Amino acid sequence: MREQIDALTQNLALTIVGKTEAIRLVLVALLAGGHALLEDVPGVGKTLLAKSLARSIDGKFQRIQCTPDLLPTDITGTNIWNPKSGDFNFLPGPVFANVLLADEINRATPRTQSALLEVMEEQQVTVDGVSRVVPMPFFVIATQNPIEYQGTFPLPEAQMDRFMLSLSLGYPTEAEELQMLQRLPKPSFFDLEPCITLEQVQKLRLICSQVKVETSLQQYILDLVRATRKDEEITLGVSPRGTVALQRATQALAFLCERDYAIPDDIKFLAPHVLCHRLIPAGGRRSRSVMERLLRSVPIP
Repeated sequence: MREQIDALTQNLALTIVGKTEAIRLVLVALLAGGHALLEDVPGVGKTLLAKSLARSIDGKFQRIQCTPDLLPTDITGTNIWNPKSGDFNFLPGPVFANVLLADEINRATPRTQSALLEVMEEQQVTVDGVSRVVPMPFFVIATQNPIEYQGTFPLPEAQMDRFMLSLSLGYPTEAEELQMLQRLPKPSFFDLEPCITLEQVQKLRLICSQVKVETSLQQYILDLVRATRKDEEITLGVSPRGTVALQRATQALAFLCERDYAIPDDIKFLAPHVLCHRLIPAGGRRSRSVMERLLRSVPIP
């Protein structure tokens, strides 16, 4: 299985220049069975990353461009009347995919955003009282622009809590941007070939879930999470879903680092990405700075 992981990482690096940490975080979310939220300015490669991942795992890719007039049925699908058969036929929405990109998710109305709540947690959608399972593996990558707020609907806490981790690609360095220009004559995305199957992704998820997390590390995760619920600078702390997400992400990161056991550094690296977007800091404080302070104050086992 190590060969498949290396091939997958190299495949993504062919199209996403110099973003090793971002690629690793996306793979952590994929292998841990979670979803990823990319908070970044336009044009840094968020869509390209999602499309490259789908092609690399030989999965079906669907993209939703979120707008204020987007309806929930535009995501989940709807029943269409068939006059020939005299019955309703279900027309699947874009959610029936392996990799779903919800672009600028905060431009959709709260009602439309809520259409993703069920499928992100239970891998199924319910339309007109009938539940339908989406293909597995199912992985959502959502993007939002943190700078432009006009015409947006901020994601509610329940929606943010569905994302295992959040990350930012950021601008490339000068050398990386030059490399992008030099690649222009022959776009590498179109040369990408699948390097891992959907069945192998499922097997890798099972292997990741078996990575050993010692009781002392589980207590460290609990101490971090519970510190967010008691801190005076935090209005809303991390939910139990966040606790579980941090352990699962830790197991996936340990596996990517070629270990069958987790270490404290795995948790320290992932905590800001897994926990920050679940916090509501008080007094206009930044959740990242609050989280960094808690990481310094909570004893490491």
